[in-house]
Amino acid sequence: MPRLASIVAAVLVLAPATSFAQEAGRCANLRSSQGAMWLSIAHPGLGEWYLNGWGPFEQNAPQRKFWLGFIPFYGWPGYLQVISAIDAANCRTGDRI
Repeated sequence: MPRLASIVAAVLVLAPATSFAQEAGRCANLRSSQGAMWLSIAHPGLGEWYLNGWGPFEQNAPQRKFWLGFIPFYGWPGYLQVISAIDAANCRTGDRI
């Protein structure tokens, strides 16, 4: 019986911690901030487009980040790639450069 009580107590103590760990990498729309960061590393703007729910390119993708991402050493690989990855990791979807 004492063993069962300690197991129940451990489950009650650890349950909130595991649910917090699952929520830690999620944005408000329940999309993964880590996944969005890696998409932005692949190409600037893709992570923000993913966070916006994909959808129509003209409406949901950050146009300036995406198109400027084709400039070598400014967009990819470069400054804009890092800025886009940081924004996506922090669940920001703006087109601020």
